[in-house]
Amino acid sequence: MKAIVMREFGGPEVLRVEDVPRPTPGPGEVLVQVRAVSVNRTLDLRVRSGRYPDVRRGIGERVTVSSHVRCGTCAYCRAGEDADCTGSESIGVQRWGGYAEYVAVPERNAYAIADALSFAEATVIGRHFPAAFNLAAKGEVKAGHWVLVMGAAGGLGSAGVQVATHLGANVIAAAGSDERVAAAVALGARAGVNYRRQDLTEEVRRITGGRGVDVVFENISDAGLWPKAFASLAPHGRLVTMGSHGGGQVTLDVARLYLNRLRIIGAAGANRRDIERALRDAAGGTFRPLIDRVMPLVAAAEAHRLLEDGATLGKVILDPTR
Repeated sequence: MKAIVMREFGGPEVLRVEDVPRPTPGPGEVLVQVRAVSVNRTLDLRVRSGRYPDVRRGIGERVTVSSHVRCGTCAYCRAGEDADCTGSESIGVQRWGGYAEYVAVPERNAYAIADALSFAEATVIGRHFPAAFNLAAKGEVKAGHWVLVMGAAGGLGSAGVQVATHLGANVIAAAGSDERVAAAVALGARAGVNYRRQDLTEEVRRITGGRGVDVVFENISDAGLWPKAFASLAPHGRLVTMGSHGGGQVTLDVARLYLNRLRIIGAAGANRRDIERALRDAAGGTFRPLIDRVMPLVAAAEAHRLLEDGATLGKVILDPTR
């Protein structure tokens, strides 16, 4: 089968098309024909460049695949909180991934998708919307809350806008261009901020009547933006983070943290129930994934360059059948 293989870490040029053996599923696994695989900034670009920890070198039913393989035996898995699994592995990191015509995965990682969803839509829904539900749960988002979503036109950001809005929150969409802000507002945000030309904290305070927001979805971790997002919180507010493609090293105003009784919460992945819920709701038309383009598998390197150059609005999808 055709697959994108990297034999070394580096730039997009290390992604090469090769013929490799079709995987043989082991006990408890299924063989999935890949019809769409999303290109992800936080995971894929870091894996390719060697900046992701613990990277190992070297039957008819329509399904989408969860990229996180849970152990199923730890206390979190047994309690149904498998997003916090202590023995989790990632497909494409510790296991062979989906940049190929086929991928063998545990059967429990394959989720049936409705005919109403395309494969491209399902791969975005299955990856980002369950994670957005996890962000909302960790941040205790309630109807009537104000929620600031950073990177609101990205994969996770655009999902966060829709999930928070669906839960009854008032969403402020923050992004780095007017075009991206407009795209996020079109998904249901009540207001938008271009944090490249507007002062984020001042705008959030203005929009909320001086109060600030109850929750921030902060999945960028940019050294310049993170403190402004944190300063946008109202007293007793929560900042929830699930990404660090902006650098990951930020400064913290500790006095603001304790004087305003704020909380910073880390989250990762999603629970099984959130994946099932997201796919079900999307099939009913509740959610709309923001997709920039669908490209053939052999264009993987070009897809990475587009992401690195910030030349996309929404997700880039690779289709091995093209």
